[in-house]
Amino acid sequence: MHSVRSKRQGASLENKRLVTRIPAVSLVAILTLLPQPAWAAAGLDGAAMRWPYALPFAGLLLSIALGPLLFPKVWHHHYGKIAAAWSLAALVSLVIFAGSAVTLAVLVHALLAEYLGFIVLLFALYVVAGGILITGDIKATPAINAGILALGTLGASIVGTTGAAMILIRPLIRANRPRRYNAHVIIFFIILVANVGGALSPLGDPPLFVGFLHGVDFFWTTRSIWLQTAIVAGLLLAIFTAIDFWRFRSEPRLSDAGPADPVRIRGLVNLVLIAAIVASLLASAMWKPAVAFDILGTKLGLEDIARNVALLSIAALSVWLTPDEHREANGFTWEPIREVAKLFAGIFVAIIPVIAMLNAGHHGAFAWLLSAVTAPDGAPREVAYFWFTGLMSAFLDNAPTYLLFFQLAGGDPQTLMHELSGTLASISMGAVYMGALTYIGNAPNFMVSSIASENGIEMPSFFGYLLRAGAVLIPLFMLLTLLPVAPILRWH
Repeated sequence: MHSVRSKRQGASLENKRLVTRIPAVSLVAILTLLPQPAWAAAGLDGAAMRWPYALPFAGLLLSIALGPLLFPKVWHHHYGKIAAAWSLAALVSLVIFAGSAVTLAVLVHALLAEYLGFIVLLFALYVVAGGILITGDIKATPAINAGILALGTLGASIVGTTGAAMILIRPLIRANRPRRYNAHVIIFFIILVANVGGALSPLGDPPLFVGFLHGVDFFWTTRSIWLQTAIVAGLLLAIFTAIDFWRFRSEPRLSDAGPADPVRIRGLVNLVLIAAIVASLLASAMWKPAVAFDILGTKLGLEDIARNVALLSIAALSVWLTPDEHREANGFTWEPIREVAKLFAGIFVAIIPVIAMLNAGHHGAFAWLLSAVTAPDGAPREVAYFWFTGLMSAFLDNAPTYLLFFQLAGGDPQTLMHELSGTLASISMGAVYMGALTYIGNAPNFMVSSIASENGIEMPSFFGYLLRAGAVLIPLFMLLTLLPVAPILRWH
């Protein structure tokens, strides 16, 4: 008994210490005090770069894909070092190309302006959702599984794909763990709850939040693509139910152990904290104090700093207010968020030259991309926007991919919401829906897969997941390009 109590106290102490170790505020304070030379505002000349500068990013993606498959033990113990090595290779190439000053400036921009807000939001949602404990006997029948997936799909646009996924993934895993075939349940959970369900509001998925920050109305996606989202989600639920029913028929019948315990939700304070996270995001988008700190050429707005501090404070409150037993019963550990933080830090750094070449437009190594989405008369090819945005979102971070194609389409939110509504719908659907094609298409994908693996579910490899998800999703995406439903996607 004493050893168990000591172990719990140790785990509690580790949890409370972790929320005090976030170095973001210290990093901002130090860099703000550094001198701001003229070169700090300089950017990379993407037009002068060629495709070999993308090799570190490609190497990192291949490592994520093949590492767990070819050398799982080495990968599990050293994935952070491997990601750091590829990031270092990208930075060294940039130093040779543009010099150390410009490289430092773009590195600071990637980490502070892009990665910091991304990982702080994920961290807060992961911690808070991990304190919600759903107990009781949930039988993993096809109807119950479909109901949980439908609930998560509906909730994803309200509390975000990460929030909905973290609330429901553990009770879903506990219910399905006794089943012989259960990996398909998690695959469809990733597709529906961690991706498609977030298509109806800026709170649902990071790409749509980026659009909101750039002037897209909060309810534009709700009004514009609700029918497409309902069609895709409905067909996916129907496909899942058919597959799960087929798998369920071959499962051994479990003996009835007695009366079922009723389903209860504990840690309700965390539901209030999730509402506080949503309020923090909305407040940071609407509050514009016109105060910014110049950190080596990167403008960090006061509203962004306040949002990050608020999110970290909410996470800390969750740790202090939630009984440790709730997280222990959830099988909560820090490893999934630690893995996401390390790997996506590597992705955000290694992708710097790729984004620079894409931003160069007609003058860059990816000039063919701009030509592919634009007709000779200058009109956008909406089907091309949908597929290119989606496929790139599956392998790059979908938020900067959304922003890239948003800018390629003109970047004027009023024009895109009205005259070019089909183009904005194409970009929005591609970024959100096709993020489900790979584990790295959207951050919750990797987190859900990691949690499932930790809890004994044999998840497919990177390519195994890609094949399964693609077999289900690609036909549905092809259907979207042919549906006579407004906004209709034009081919030319």
